[in-house]
Amino acid sequence: MPTSFTVVPVEAQGEERQRDGQQREEEDDGDERDRGTGDGIARESSPFINCAELGRGNMYEGKNMALFEEEMDSNPMVSSLLNKLANYTNLTQGVVEHEADEDSKRKEVKGPRMGTFIGVYLPCLQNILGVILFLRLTWIVGTAGVLESFIIVFMCCACTMLTAISMSAIATNGVVPAGGSYYMISRSLGPEFGGAVGLCFYLGTTFAGAMYILGTIEILLTYISPSAAIFKVTDVGEETEAMLNNMRVYGTCIVILMAIVVFVGVKYVNKLALVFLACVILSIIAIYAGVIKTAFDPPDFPICLLGNRTLSKRSFDVCAKFTESNNETKTTPLWRLFCDSSLLNATCDDYFSLNNVTEIQGIPGIMSGVLTDNLWSAYSEKGSIVEKKDQPSVAGSEESKMGGLPYVFTDITTYFTMLVGIYFPSVTGIMAGSNRSGDLKDAQKSIPTGTILAISTTSFIYLSCIVLFGACIEGVILRDKFGEAVNGNLVVGTLAWPSPWVIVIGSFFSTCGAGLQSLTGAPRLLQAIARDGIVPFIQIFGHGKANGEPTWALLLTVGICEIGILIASLDSVAPILSMFFLMCYMFVNLACAVQTLLRTPNWRPRFKYYHWTLSFLGMSLCLALMFICSWYYALIAMLIAGCIYKYIEYRGAEKEWGDGIRGLSLNAARYALLRVEDGPPHTKNWRPQLLVLLNLDNEQSVKHPRLLSFTSQLKAGKGLTIVGSVLQGIYLDKCMETQKAEENVKALMGVEKTKGFCQIVVSPNLRDGISYLIQSAGLGGMKHNTVLMAWPQSWKQTENRFSWKNFVDTVRETTSAQQALLVAKNIDLFPTNQERFTGGNIDVWWIVHDGGMLMLLPFLLRQHKVWRKCKMRIFTVAQMDDNSIQMKKDLQMFLYHLRLNAQVEVVEMFENDISAFTYEKTLMMEQRSQMLKQMQLSKNEREREAQLIHDKNTASRSAPAVEASVAAAVPEKVQMTWTKEKFVAEKHKNKDSNVSGFKDIFNMKPNQSNVRRMHTAVKLNGVVLNKSQHAQLVLLNMPGPPKNRKGDENYMEFLEVLTEGLDRVLLVRGSGREVITIYS
Repeated sequence: MPTSFTVVPVEAQGEERQRDGQQREEEDDGDERDRGTGDGIARESSPFINCAELGRGNMYEGKNMALFEEEMDSNPMVSSLLNKLANYTNLTQGVVEHEADEDSKRKEVKGPRMGTFIGVYLPCLQNILGVILFLRLTWIVGTAGVLESFIIVFMCCACTMLTAISMSAIATNGVVPAGGSYYMISRSLGPEFGGAVGLCFYLGTTFAGAMYILGTIEILLTYISPSAAIFKVTDVGEETEAMLNNMRVYGTCIVILMAIVVFVGVKYVNKLALVFLACVILSIIAIYAGVIKTAFDPPDFPICLLGNRTLSKRSFDVCAKFTESNNETKTTPLWRLFCDSSLLNATCDDYFSLNNVTEIQGIPGIMSGVLTDNLWSAYSEKGSIVEKKDQPSVAGSEESKMGGLPYVFTDITTYFTMLVGIYFPSVTGIMAGSNRSGDLKDAQKSIPTGTILAISTTSFIYLSCIVLFGACIEGVILRDKFGEAVNGNLVVGTLAWPSPWVIVIGSFFSTCGAGLQSLTGAPRLLQAIARDGIVPFIQIFGHGKANGEPTWALLLTVGICEIGILIASLDSVAPILSMFFLMCYMFVNLACAVQTLLRTPNWRPRFKYYHWTLSFLGMSLCLALMFICSWYYALIAMLIAGCIYKYIEYRGAEKEWGDGIRGLSLNAARYALLRVEDGPPHTKNWRPQLLVLLNLDNEQSVKHPRLLSFTSQLKAGKGLTIVGSVLQGIYLDKCMETQKAEENVKALMGVEKTKGFCQIVVSPNLRDGISYLIQSAGLGGMKHNTVLMAWPQSWKQTENRFSWKNFVDTVRETTSAQQALLVAKNIDLFPTNQERFTGGNIDVWWIVHDGGMLMLLPFLLRQHKVWRKCKMRIFTVAQMDDNSIQMKKDLQMFLYHLRLNAQVEVVEMFENDISAFTYEKTLMMEQRSQMLKQMQLSKNEREREAQLIHDKNTASRSAPAVEASVAAAVPEKVQMTWTKEKFVAEKHKNKDSNVSGFKDIFNMKPNQSNVRRMHTAVKLNGVVLNKSQHAQLVLLNMPGPPKNRKGDENYMEFLEVLTEGLDRVLLVRGSGREVITIYS
C-alpha cells in the first residue's frame, strides 16, 4: 500500500503557535525598538536579570539559544548568572544539592563590613583570655613548676594552633555561613558526625558559661566582698563546704539574671563585648607593668612562715609569737591560735614551740633568682600544708590535730594530668572568628590571619606569664590558690601595677562578659542544629521569638548551665568542658585530614599552609589530651557523642551535604570492590546474596510486601541484598514512574528493615527486564548469587498467560547463570517482622542434593527473632533399594559434622501402580493445555479475520489507477480484491478447523512421561502433607523445568500439585556448587 506523507513548513508549525506569536508581536510591538539592536535582531531576554515580571512566553525571545530553552529553568544562561556570582547570598541555584537551597528561609545577610582585626582577632582574643589566666595560672605554675607548666601550656597551644590551621583550610574552602565549627564539621564529615560533635560543642560552650559564672562568684566572695557569703563557717574544716554552697546559691541567681539579660537585650551584650575585652587587655598590661616594676621596686607583700609552713594571715596581722613593748613581753594573736592561753607559760602546739616564725617577701622580684626554686613541681595530697622548700624546720614529737590552725592547706590532690584538664579551657575560643564569617569583608582572608595571629598572641602571653610568675613570685604564694597568705588578695593581683584591684575588677568584668557571651552563643548553636533537622528530638529548640531569638534553646541552656553551677567547683567543671572542646577540635582536624587525603575536586582552600600530617598530628594530640585530662571523662564524652551519632544515623533526617565521610565511604567501597575477587567465594564464606524480584501494581506499589519481610528475616542485615523490579515500556516514557517506583520500594525497605539496594529496570517486556536484572545486577565481586521471587498465583488465568512463561524462563536463566533460586509460595501468609512463632517446625524435604542450600537456609532463618523458637526437622526419601536405617544414621552424622541441630526422619516411598486419580489429573492437565492452545489459535484467527475485513474496505476505497500501479509495482503482495463468496468460504473453513480441533481434545490420551511426573508430584505431596501439613515453613527441592519447552505449562501444574495443601512453602533450587562445609 502506498504511504502518504504530509510536509509541513517550519514557518507553519501549528495554528496555535501562530496565534500566540501574533499576539506576542502585537503586545511587544511598542517596545521592540527598545530591545532590538542596530541590526534589528532582538536581544536575549534573561530569565534572571530584571525580568521577574515577564511571563514564560517572552522569557526566551532570542533564537540563538532556542536549542537550550527547555532546560533553562535548571541550567540558566551563563550571561544571566554572572552578576549573581559576586555575592553568595544571592546565588541562584542550578542544582538542588547546593547548601543554600536548604537555607532559603534564612534572612539575607547584611553587607559584610568587618576586617581582620575587629572581626576575627579581637573576638578570638576575648574568648581565649579569661578566667583561668587570672584565677588558676599562678597556682598551676606553683604546683607543676615552671618547666612542667611550660609543657602543659605548650601542648594546649600547639593543639589549638594545629586545629586553627585545619580550621583555616576548611573555612577558606568556599563560603562558611555563621555556624562555626558545627557548620564546618557537619558539611565536611556529614550529618552524623556534625550533629554529634555539634551537640558536644554546644554542651562545652554551655559548661563554659557555668565555669565563667563560678569564676565570677569566686572573685566576688573571695577577693571583693567576703562578707557577702550567705553560708558562714561555724566549725573547723567546713570552709570548703560553705564556699561550695555559696557558689550554688549565688551561681543560680546570677545565671537567672544573665538569662534575663540575654532574653531581653542580647544586642547590649554584643555592644559591651569591647568593654569586657578592654578590661582583659588592661589587666594583662597591668601584669606586665608590675613585672617590670619588680626589677627595681618589688611590692611589699610579706609572708608569715612557721618553720617551713605557710600561715594564713586572715586571722592575725603580726607575724611573731610575741612582741616587746615598754620592756614587757606580750603574746600576739598568732600565739593565741597555737596555744591554749595568752600566757607565756601556756601549753602550745608542739610544732609551734619548736620552730621560729619568720617573714619573707612574697614578691621578691624578677632579679631575685627565685626562678630556680620554682622550676620543679610540688604536687601534694588534699589537705596537706603549703610548705617552703629549703626552709629550716623541726618536726614535732607528735603531730597534733591541725584542722583549726591557721595554715594554708591545699584543697585538692594535684597531679600533672589534672592540671592539664583545668588549664585547657583557657586556650579555647579559637572559633570566634569563624562564627562571624558572615559579617566579614573577606572571610577567606580574615579567618586564617586573625585566628592564627590571636593564638600566637595568647600563646606568647601564657608562656611568658609562666616564666614571669615563676621568676617574680615566691613558690608558696604561687601554690596558695586563694591568696590566704597575702591577706586574701588575688595572687596575680599582688604582682600587678598600680594596684591589685586593677586585676580584681578587670577579671570580674571579663568573667561576667564571658559568661554572657556563652549564654548568648550556645542557644544560637543549638538553634542552628535544630533547624538543620538532623536530630529529631531537639527540633522544638529551633523555634524562638518573632525576631528569631532562640527562646526554647535559651531555657535548655540555662538548665544545663545550672548543672555546672550545682557542681560548684571551678576545678571540677573545667575538665568537663575540656572534653567537649577537645572532641570538637579533634573532628575539625579529622575533617581537614579526610578532605585532603580524598583529594575531592571541590577541596580547593585558599589557605595553602596546611598538610594532612599536621591535621593528623592535631587530631592525635586532641585525643591524647582527652585521656590525659581524665580518661573516664573522655570515655563518657565519647559515649555521648557515639549515642548521638547512632541516633542520627537511624532516626535522623537524610541529608546530602557532599561530606567527606561519604567520599571516604565511596573510596573505601571502591578499594574493597577491587580487592574482592570477581569470582565465587570460598564455601566457608558463602552466604545468600539476594536479588529479590518484586511485582508492582499500576500505582507502582509493591504487590507482596511480605517478600521483603522474608528477605530481612533471611539476611538479618548481612551480605548483599538487591531489590529489583521491572516496568514494562520505554524508559523515556516511564521515567517518572521509575522514580515513583523506586521511592515506594525504598520506603517499604525502610519499613521492613531490609538493608540493601534498589534497582528498577524499564524494558519493552517483563521477560527481557528480568533477564537484564539477573545478568547485570551488582558490581564486580558484589554480585548476587541467589534469586528470590514469589510464586505467580494467577498463572492459570487466561488473561495472564505470560506470567508462567516468564516464571519458567526465569528458572532456566538462574540455572544458566549458576545462581540459586528461592520461590516463596503463598507469600502473603508468611510472617511479618513483628510476628513471633512460639513453637512449631521448619521442615526440610531433602529429595536431591543441591549443594547444601536446604540445610543452610533454616539455620539462617532461625537467627531471626521470628523463627528463633522453631525447631528444624529434616526429611529425606528412601526408595525401594535404600537402607532407610543406615540413611538416617548417615544423615545424623552429616548434621553433627555440620554443627546443625535438627531432628532427622527417613520417609520410605515405594514404587506402586499409578492411580486412576493421577491418570485422570494428567489427562485433565493436557486437555486444558491443548484447549488453551486452540483458544489462542482461534483468537489469532479472529484477529486475522478482522484484519482481512479492514484490508478489504481499504482496498475498495482505493482508486483503480492506484490499484493498478500497486499491482504493477508489487506483484507478489496479497490480492486485495474480495468477493462475498470467498469471504464466507474462508470463514466457514476456519470454523470447521476449530470444531475438529476441539473434538480431538476429548479423544486424546495423556503422555506417559507426564503421567509419571504427575505420579511423583501426587505421591510426594501426599507424603509431605502427612508429615508437614502443620509446619510453620516447608522447604522443598524445586525440580527443574523440562528441556522441551512445549511442556512448560505442564511443569507449572506439577509444581502446583507438589505443593498443594501447604500454607507456607519455599521451593529451593541450588546453584550447582557446595554452599556448606563440615570443615573449619
